[in-house]
Amino acid sequence: MLMGTAERRGAPADDGATGVAGVAGVAEETSAVRPEVPDRDIPATGPDTRAGERQVGYRPLWREEPARRRRMPDPVRTAAVRAVLVVAVTLILAMVAFLCTLAESWLAFPMVLGSVAGTVVATWGVLDVWVTRQVWNQRHGVVSVPSSTARAMRRERRRARRQARAAERGRGRIGRRGGTGQLSHP
Repeated sequence: MLMGTAERRGAPADDGATGVAGVAGVAEETSAVRPEVPDRDIPATGPDTRAGERQVGYRPLWREEPARRRRMPDPVRTAAVRAVLVVAVTLILAMVAFLCTLAESWLAFPMVLGSVAGTVVATWGVLDVWVTRQVWNQRHGVVSVPSSTARAMRRERRRARRQARAAERGRGRIGRRGGTGQLSHP
């Protein structure tokens, strides 16, 4: 059975109808009937528990789960932060331009020009994120498509390793033959 924080700590019970805290005897009675349960946020360590063990009844507040997606690479994350900031400033400029237009202020025209320029810069920022991500994927071989530069480079390295191993095996065979197949003069 689950207990509330007030019951676990022995705090006065709340009288639901009046909103006034109950008598101290009710809290004592509640804690006497139910066994003491440790706080969830305090790790179970003490003289009777060894390091790494947990007390019976201990349940962590949250459970660590692996991330569904990997962290973005640093250049892509930097471009994304820059784009978000530019888009936020552009939205603020557009809102100020709208409000100045409603108020028939002289600032309306400069704000409209600023928000148009901000829209151009925000579009560039979003495209910058996309291009940076594509370049990073191309250079680091995340995307496996026939046009990937990284895939072609890996293929060339594998071909070179195969040729080096074949040449090494060929040299080993010549040495084991005991002179046959070698030139007369070393």
